[in-house]
Amino acid sequence: MHYIAAAKVEQRKLFAWLVDPEKAEELFAAGKMPASSGNMLIFVGGSSGGEQTEKVVRQLRAQYDVPVVLFPGNVSQVTAEADALLFLSLLSGRNAEMLVGQQVRAAEAVKQAAIETIPMGYILVDGGRETAVARVSGTRPIAQESLDEIVHTAMAAEMMGKQLVYLEAGSGALQPVREEVIRAVRAAISCPLIVGGGIRSIEEMQCAYHAGADIVVVGNWLEEHPEELQKFVEGAVGKEQRLKTLNPQHTILNAQPSSDDERYMGMALREAEKAYEAGEVPVGCVVVAQGQVIGRGHNLTETLQDITAHAEMQALTAAAQTIGGKYLQDAALYVTVEPCVMCAGAIGWAQVKRVVYGCADEKRGFMRLAPQALHAKATVVSGVCEDECRQLMQDFFKKKR
Repeated sequence: MHYIAAAKVEQRKLFAWLVDPEKAEELFAAGKMPASSGNMLIFVGGSSGGEQTEKVVRQLRAQYDVPVVLFPGNVSQVTAEADALLFLSLLSGRNAEMLVGQQVRAAEAVKQAAIETIPMGYILVDGGRETAVARVSGTRPIAQESLDEIVHTAMAAEMMGKQLVYLEAGSGALQPVREEVIRAVRAAISCPLIVGGGIRSIEEMQCAYHAGADIVVVGNWLEEHPEELQKFVEGAVGKEQRLKTLNPQHTILNAQPSSDDERYMGMALREAEKAYEAGEVPVGCVVVAQGQVIGRGHNLTETLQDITAHAEMQALTAAAQTIGGKYLQDAALYVTVEPCVMCAGAIGWAQVKRVVYGCADEKRGFMRLAPQALHAKATVVSGVCEDECRQLMQDFFKKKR
């Protein structure tokens, strides 16, 4: 969908209100549909039949000036009244009917509807209770502890050409998709990521955004509390991407976050988590050139008893070994915390042309102490995944106290 794709490129966060046609019809009849406006999508769909779908979509489009997207549970929910359709395959299960059977049956109706059709990989994860999706599809969700299986399923979805990946804890889930699951999937794929199921508060929604979700979906909670819709819409604010240039001598003064920055910072966060688990200060780093990660590293100062074994130094060394040379003029370096003066100097000597970091280091960061340490043509972007990077540091030092 152009609306979703544009939001991904612009690094905006979207909120999606999931409307069950059967329950929506009751709300319309009772005059209880909530008022709302702003940065929102409406997903329409459910696990049961779709007799009311066309009527409800027409009513929603008349009342709300936002895209109305079909999120169908079966072929009966396809209607030309919607703006678009999520053409989903339930990849977490092995029920052929949900993998391709319903899609084959729906093909003619979707073609005739002539609405935008978006291929989507649908992944059901365990939300703590059996959900309608699991019952209707006859499949079992993936345990949230099975992180590799979830990540690999998401990767396979993108490789099969899916334009969206949806992590679903299920309608009425007792717990939403965990942050570590969202973060791991976000780091592994580049297409927009949708997260839904079990979200009951603004805080839970924002945690999903901060972990890497592009779109967060809320359904059940708003069926019970429709008056809270506008609060969720207003709470879906994209993270500010703060931009800094080093000094007026730089020739590139308009550096902007790229559409891949969060993806690579997610990889740096996974490195930082390795440091955390090893009892090291949780800083992680990756070096990227021509769309490939050529170096990774995390803090190893305690493990190696080496004060120079910072994440950036590890990643730079690995990158140099990969390319067989010490200069990295075509590379970008992603690090979860603002580099110190020592690391900034090494980054400068390596001639890295772009430095992206998460949270600032007010005490030892190079921006305040040595802003000219980088190469003269280098650019700097800060604040990418800032909240996650800072939270990891805060959790580490809180545990140490």
